[in-house]
Amino acid sequence: MQDLDNILEKLKEEIKKVNDEIELNNLRVTYLGKKGSISALSSQIGSLKPEERKDFGAKLNQVKEEATALIDEKKKEIDERVLNEKLKSEDIDVTLPATSISVGAPNILEKVVEDVEDVFMSMGYDVVDGPEVEEDHYNFELLNIPKGHPARDAQDTFYIEDDTILLRSQTSPVQARTMLAAGGDKPIRMICPGKTYRRDADDATHSHQFMQIEGLLVDKNISLSDLKGTFDVIAKHLFGEDCETRFRPSYYQFTEPSVETDISCFACKGSGCALCKNTGWITVSGAGMVHPNVLRNCGYDPEVWTGFAFGFGAERLAMLKYGIDDIRTFYQTDLRETHTFDRRDDNND
Repeated sequence: MQDLDNILEKLKEEIKKVNDEIELNNLRVTYLGKKGSISALSSQIGSLKPEERKDFGAKLNQVKEEATALIDEKKKEIDERVLNEKLKSEDIDVTLPATSISVGAPNILEKVVEDVEDVFMSMGYDVVDGPEVEEDHYNFELLNIPKGHPARDAQDTFYIEDDTILLRSQTSPVQARTMLAAGGDKPIRMICPGKTYRRDADDATHSHQFMQIEGLLVDKNISLSDLKGTFDVIAKHLFGEDCETRFRPSYYQFTEPSVETDISCFACKGSGCALCKNTGWITVSGAGMVHPNVLRNCGYDPEVWTGFAFGFGAERLAMLKYGIDDIRTFYQTDLRETHTFDRRDDNND
């Protein structure tokens, strides 16, 4: 017990002479280190009588706590002194220009998706999400794409488990899930932006991962003219009020009739250029009236309910709107492109 008191008194005397953090750290090791004088006494507990161990252990812990507090308090004192000396010795000219720090900008792809979402929400549409790892049942079968259809070819689809679990090749499964959840007796207005995956070789215009913005409207007495009006609204919002639209006949397994949707070329104003391949028109999406089989598969009576569906490639919209010529730009971390995006605005300046 006396040794512990002596050690503590000695520490109090020595700590008064400490002037910097190095000396303080050496003192900490001398007293509290594994081989320090206080720690060394703990090895004597085993040689004491049982009735003495409790009192000695309590005293040892008390001395450790006091020694630690003394050293911590001294460190605080040293740190404060060093800071004050530094502040006195350094002059700060607050009139000097601040350091320029690079600030990030929203990715243009994300901006386009949010822009499209805003337009459709203003028309009463819901934004719906769904799983990216999907079942074949939702990705193909409910959408009138039976077994053996070319779209199921393993060269196009990333299958995870045999031919039952896959990475969704389109966001259309979200439409099927939404219709099933609605129970077949409620109107639906929804869009489902999200990632999709296909076995494409990556190049300037193709990617194994890309964003789709698909939409669905199901109600009574819906016609192709309703789809045309909706397409006009989004096209004019994205590409300007003077943008014209047209439909061309096409074929998709899940719509009937099906159409390709075109916009008038904003680069040449219809006179013909490289962007529109001298046609005056640019294809931006596919669409059509929901196939009766799809309605029936998802619980809706096609004799009562009709609807239209459409799908945009988000990257294609962004590439057209902002003059980007390589789809890989969206998925790279080149800060120079970030600055380029930051300078672009909704007027394509």
